[in-house]
Amino acid sequence: MAYNNMQNFLIVKLGTTFPLIAKNHGDFDDWIKTNLGWNPDKIWVLKPYSGERLPNPRQVSGVVVTGSHAMVTDQENWSEYTAAWLRKVIAAQTPLLGICYGHQLLAYALGGRVGPSPQGGEFGTVQTRLNEQARKDALFGGLPHLMPVQVCHSQFVLKLPPGARLLASSDRDPHHAFAYGAVAWGIQFHPEFNRDILISYIRAFSNTLLSEGQKPETLIGSASNTPYGKELLRRFGKIVWENEQKAR
Repeated sequence: MAYNNMQNFLIVKLGTTFPLIAKNHGDFDDWIKTNLGWNPDKIWVLKPYSGERLPNPRQVSGVVVTGSHAMVTDQENWSEYTAAWLRKVIAAQTPLLGICYGHQLLAYALGGRVGPSPQGGEFGTVQTRLNEQARKDALFGGLPHLMPVQVCHSQFVLKLPPGARLLASSDRDPHHAFAYGAVAWGIQFHPEFNRDILISYIRAFSNTLLSEGQKPETLIGSASNTPYGKELLRRFGKIVWENEQKAR
């Protein structure tokens, strides 16, 4: 279903994938656009890391913040600028979804803590566990308690921001998803990834994984497609659409 009558839906792109992955599969914003259920002509992409300025959050219907190969803890100027803007998005109650780096940056912007895990990064198709809060959540409600998702991250949300509601955890990451207020979510996993993209990332980071005692070939062997990422993006697109209808 495409919501063809919407105003601008904004993807805040915080980085780009590796050139070979982009050549074979596209980039973060392409994968997100494919699964939102929106008319692509209504989706706007801005890149703060290239110096592009972000709009008044009230000028857009919804926001997705992408992943990045950067690190939130580096506190680069474009990242700090985006973090300050995310607080404005929250204040405006514009629907917001942060993915991976976007998840971490949202937590950081709201007073949480981000950093590396002593266990090393988390890569592969991983089982997340949804909690009771998730059962009642507008985005996660009705999804299974054990939900396989695609993950690829070296930093984690180590402490949730005050007022955040934890929704999902994994064995390596206790803060895989959270909600803040009525229409904002952070998710550490990549709902836009499929198995092929995930495997490309595992191969790209194979030396790092080996140095941490992880086995890339085992992670590749257990990688599988899962419907839940696409479902979450579709649900978020619907939430944005419904929120826009109420505002009219």
